[in-house]
Amino acid sequence: MATFIVLGNFTEQGIKSIKESPKRSDAFKALAAKAGVKVKDIYWTQGHYDIVTIVEAADAAAATALGLSVAMLGNVRTETLTAFSADEFGRILAKMP
Repeated sequence: MATFIVLGNFTEQGIKSIKESPKRSDAFKALAAKAGVKVKDIYWTQGHYDIVTIVEAADAAAATALGLSVAMLGNVRTETLTAFSADEFGRILAKMP
């Protein structure tokens, strides 16, 4: 499984119904499970991003499909980053010439 960091910002629609955000996170977890993606953690944050989510997916396509499905709902806009553990990054570095 690959790890992805999903950075999110509320849209105008999402901020108008901010009190529903915890319920929406439960719906997100259910949507992710249907897509075969495991939600490890969700954090509401202050700063440049409103939400930071850590997920595990079989591949980037599964993570991207989940992100697009969430975006269609109109409450958040996301940016997805591929994340590597120290061991994974070490294996990447070992492949360098």
